[in-house]
Amino acid sequence: MPEHAVRRVGKRVVTLVEDFGLVVVLIATIVASYQEVMHLFHTGKVHLADLLLLFIYLEVVAMVAAYWESGQLPVRMPLYIGMVALARYLTLDMKNMEPWQLIAVALAILLLGLAVLAIRFGHVKLPYQPERRPD
Repeated sequence: MPEHAVRRVGKRVVTLVEDFGLVVVLIATIVASYQEVMHLFHTGKVHLADLLLLFIYLEVVAMVAAYWESGQLPVRMPLYIGMVALARYLTLDMKNMEPWQLIAVALAILLLGLAVLAIRFGHVKLPYQPERRPD
């Protein structure tokens, strides 16, 4: 089998595995979102932590959509998810945390925010050049 045929088959297999993984992530996120909404209806109460969890689910869905559209995963999206997850953690466990833990989580959120700013600045000032790959 010629090398270019092997490369083409390999690319196709990787694409199928990626698509399967994305479908699994998407279905799991939809199920988790549904379960959370049902929980909200059953309890009749909505807390900030519940809303933040739903935002995390929406970000995961948006990340899957972005990957399917461009074939690339924007680094910022997981950073946003991390920031919201840490904010949710802070909201849920604030009363049980030591002061140093509160500061550590707040600093982690700040660092993630600074990373997003650095990435955005880099994209504006140093845009990517399209890569050329030999086929």
